[in-house]
Amino acid sequence: MPSVTRVDPKTIFTPDEWATVSTQSVWKGPALVISAWAVIIGAGALFIWLPNPLTYVLAVMLIGTRQLGLAILEHEAAHGTLHPNAKLNDWMAEWLCGGPVGGSLKRYRPYHLTHHKYTEQPEDPDLGLSRPFPVTKTSLRRKFIRDLTGQTFYKQRIRQGVAPFIAHVKGQTRKQPRVQDNPGLRFWITNGVMILATTLLGYWWAWPALWIVPMATWFPLVTRLRAMGEHAMVNTQDDPFTHARTTIANPLERLFIAPFWVHYHCEHHCFMYVPCYNLEKTHKLLLGKGYRERMRITKGYVEVLRRCGSKGEAVAA
Repeated sequence: MPSVTRVDPKTIFTPDEWATVSTQSVWKGPALVISAWAVIIGAGALFIWLPNPLTYVLAVMLIGTRQLGLAILEHEAAHGTLHPNAKLNDWMAEWLCGGPVGGSLKRYRPYHLTHHKYTEQPEDPDLGLSRPFPVTKTSLRRKFIRDLTGQTFYKQRIRQGVAPFIAHVKGQTRKQPRVQDNPGLRFWITNGVMILATTLLGYWWAWPALWIVPMATWFPLVTRLRAMGEHAMVNTQDDPFTHARTTIANPLERLFIAPFWVHYHCEHHCFMYVPCYNLEKTHKLLLGKGYRERMRITKGYVEVLRRCGSKGEAVAA
């Protein structure tokens, strides 16, 4: 099928408006990376300082959401908008964002740009994330239980991770990735630094308890919520303003579910080279120009859950 219709920003924004939202900052991207790690370290330190069930759950949620935040910043780098210097943009993505959570910018970039080219069409590689919805409330509950109990983590990370070794032992030939890369090496180098640092500080248990547990529980859950909020049940039409949903997230939702303006996804799909820190400004400009009725906008993730768990119910677009 042909690629989806694109929006020409010149038909919507004045030259000054477009320059304001599209210009990249040399310091904001690195500052976002630093802020993600600051929250991770701070949440872990809080539990070490005040160890109790409440601070542990809080740490797992905050760290798991910032792990998603690192993946979001890798996504930002895939569009070349994490930093105006292309080499620094890619280095930060590989070693400070994607690497610690097992991502591969080299593989993700062509995959993700294909998603933008064929959003919600048969060629869209992310179609499987949105196509199943709506589901029943029971089905949605089962998905969340699998996420929070580590079953999703095991399926997506551990089982897939050991599959090449098992195939080698059995003498089976496995299909090689189209883009050659070694994200496992970067994962263990960056995680090895964390293991060494926490062990030298006397907290050998911190890496599994405060990095792997969030990665195995809260990270898969908020990743699923992100995917549901972005494209599930958007009723895509030829109009590019219907290809993705913007979710108006409150402060708690931004803290525990949707960091780094990821909830402004309609704006991102319409103008995919606008840096994430300018998406809220882009959103306000669009509303001021009367585009609200064309956009898919949902108020909060509770409403996203209601829509996605509404199989058998009548839900307005």
